[in-house]
Parts: sequence; C-alpha cells; structure tokens
Amino acid sequence: MVGHDPRCGRSLFGQKLYLSPILDLHNGYLVSYTISERPIMSMVTTMLTKAFETIPDGTGLILHSDQGWQYQHKQYQQMLKSKGIRQSMSRKGNCLDNAVMENFFGLLKSELLYLQEFKSMEHFKGELLDYLDYYNNRRIKAKLKGLPPAIHRQQALSVA
Repeated sequence: MVGHDPRCGRSLFGQKLYLSPILDLHNGYLVSYTISERPIMSMVTTMLTKAFETIPDGTGLILHSDQGWQYQHKQYQQMLKSKGIRQSMSRKGNCLDNAVMENFFGLLKSELLYLQEFKSMEHFKGELLDYLDYYNNRRIKAKLKGLPPAIHRQQALSVA
C-alpha cells in the first residue's frame, strides 16, 4: 500500500511550493514525488508516471489519498486502473485515514522548514530536494532496525 497527499508549505517570499509525494506505507520509502508552484493535474500525473517506472504491473497495490479534486479526476483514476492499482480515499473530515502522510509532512516541517532561514525560493527548493534525498537514503528509522527506508527496501526486495 502506498499513500499520497499533496501539500503546500507556508508561504515563502510571497510564493507557495507544492510537494506531491507517494510513500510506501510498509517502510516509509519515498517512491516518487513532484514539486510544483501550482496544484495542477500534471503535478499528480507526473508523480504517478515516475512511480510507475519502479512498480511492476498487476501488483495489486492500493494507493491511498485524500479526497482532493486530483484524485477524483478521470485521468488519475484511469492511470491507476491501467496499472492494476486500487484507489483508496480518506473519509471526509477524517485525518486519521492519512496519518502516515500527516507524519511525513510534520517531519519535513520540523526537520527542514522550521529549522532554517531561506535566502530565496530557489534556495528552499534546493534544500527540499536535499532533504528528500536524506529522508530516503540517510535518515535512519528505529522501526526499520536503524536503516534508512531505501536500504530497508533494497533488503526486503532482495529477499522476496
């Protein structure tokens, strides 16, 4: 099962930046993401296309999201269906359905956004990209036996 939820951080320099990630709910691995200055449909379809490059067809995965307009869009639903992925959406007004994504965005804010001053939006984008790489490849998790998500995922896939 994977989770997805696009978010914007607080306004920086009078601009917003939207991050649309997909997380593997098994180990917190960031499967794919896109960053956009506007919450447009191509942000979500590009994120799916990138994820599909690493996910085999017919795996029976479930992709969970909130009820945003993007996830109710026919193009998004067709993309999932063509890959053999079942769609799941949060119940209206129930943030607990999306707790893993809420946690991810909370970590991103507390470990990046609130810890430093950014010189420009470009500086923030660069730091965000560095953080996402760190999150997947170097940030250890106790529940993964002290491994970062990418290493845990590699080990799990090599055993399977």
